[in-house]
Amino acid sequence: MPDCYVRYSRNFDLIPPRKVADRETEASLPSIDWFQVVQMPLRCTCLGIGLVLGFLSSAGSAQEPSANLSAKPESLRRTSFQVAIPLFTEENKSAAPTPGEPETKKLIPSVRPNPLVSLTANPNYRPITLTEAVLIANRQGIDALQADRAIDLANAEYQKTRLLWLPNINAGTDYFYHSGATQGADGSLLMNNRQSFMYGVGWNAVFGITDAIYAPIAARRELRARESIKLAINNDLSLSVIEAYFTLLQYAGELATDQMLIIQGEELVRQVGALAEGLVPAVETNRAKVELSRRKQAASTTRERYLYSQADLTRLMRISPTQPLMPSEPSNLKIRLIDPKYSVDELIPIALTNRPELASQQALVQATLDRLRQEKMRPLIPSLAFRSVSTNPSGSLAVGSFSAGSAGNFGSMSGRFDYDIQVIWELQNLGLGNYVRIKEKRTEHEIALLELFRIQDRVAAEVIQAYASVTSAAERLLVAEPAYDEARELLAKNIEAMTQTRRVGNLLTLIVRPQEVVASMQAMAQANSDYQAAIADYNRAQFRLYRALGHPIDTLLSGLR
Repeated sequence: MPDCYVRYSRNFDLIPPRKVADRETEASLPSIDWFQVVQMPLRCTCLGIGLVLGFLSSAGSAQEPSANLSAKPESLRRTSFQVAIPLFTEENKSAAPTPGEPETKKLIPSVRPNPLVSLTANPNYRPITLTEAVLIANRQGIDALQADRAIDLANAEYQKTRLLWLPNINAGTDYFYHSGATQGADGSLLMNNRQSFMYGVGWNAVFGITDAIYAPIAARRELRARESIKLAINNDLSLSVIEAYFTLLQYAGELATDQMLIIQGEELVRQVGALAEGLVPAVETNRAKVELSRRKQAASTTRERYLYSQADLTRLMRISPTQPLMPSEPSNLKIRLIDPKYSVDELIPIALTNRPELASQQALVQATLDRLRQEKMRPLIPSLAFRSVSTNPSGSLAVGSFSAGSAGNFGSMSGRFDYDIQVIWELQNLGLGNYVRIKEKRTEHEIALLELFRIQDRVAAEVIQAYASVTSAAERLLVAEPAYDEARELLAKNIEAMTQTRRVGNLLTLIVRPQEVVASMQAMAQANSDYQAAIADYNRAQFRLYRALGHPIDTLLSGLR
């Protein structure tokens, strides 16, 4: 059995503790750095030249303060590793630095902006975790409720078959009146008037012993099949909720970056417009505005997808469709449930053993086999008939007080008891009817068996497909994560270098042109989209494989609350 566990991935700044201690020591103990003293005049000269060039490049620009776009990115010194800690805890939801941890300036905010601010005017959004979404859906989802009712129906059928041995009880009165001709015992015609009255009770039972033996066995197997189907429905519903949740989380991460790029695009347009005419051509302003328009369109498209995913999630959870949702987990959450050291050949037998769909169909196959045995034994095992015959027709009253008379007169009431017991062997339609019913039940058994084989093939295919999805998503994630970091670093360096100039002969030029910043913004948007999609696909594939193996998803998430 593969180890099933959850890992939470978080990024940490790698700053050696020794350097932190040295920094604190330098801050507490004054010292003279002669190398810095020697360099002081040179630094002052460079600072003066920089101020003059900055004054020339900013001539004619607005005096409003500019955003800090050249800060040191967090991803310059970062690594990613996995820590085996519980998923859904308050400690994991916050990415704030711990007390005493050195703070680093960030070009791109690491705290995700709230996409719901631009999604709806209603600030009363509902934060929700993955566990809450799955448990709510399993508790009040339509499919889950229908499965519960199907179990109740199968249980009622099972209880009915267990009661075949018990008789029906009748209680009441009976009045009989005859006037005119009737036939005597010797065949002669008699003319008389007579009447009778009786009140009492009776019990009657007519059933086949074969049905009383085999019907409860088959009904119990069908009940177990319904219970297994309930587990399968819960797994399917949980997987649907999980896929919708990670899709929502994916678009939340994309929307956060889109909003950040819009802010940077607006700042880029302002800075390009503020540069001297000799440094950049006028088309650079048009290029920056076009890119800003594209970023706004991308954010609008992502916002639409977010709302679509939110509607799917609320539909599965059966909560108010107008209730805005906000996933509580970070968008870079990575979950690993199945150890990658297990091959697909090792996982398929586990799925064939654990899948509730197979357990359900196996129970149905056994039920059809029981019904086949029932029809084979029907001609050999008799039926029993217990009938009350004190009154006509039979099957009503058996014991009670009886009175009779003629010409409108009744005699005194007296006790009466009449009962009939029969043991009957039956050949339906000269035995041909029994043969046809046996053939019918054998065909039903073969159909159920073929359906079992079909489900086995489907389960094996689902394991292979889910395993391929996990492998592919893991490979994409290994490429997408460093590409995302490279895109962040590229954007940070280009924005920082765009404000710096260099002299080539008699010409003053920018180190990085605005079009390169535009290209880096496009690369950042694409890298973020690829990264968020890879994470979401990886998480979805992990749960898809977990479900393909037949493990209950809701039980797993309940243990992580």
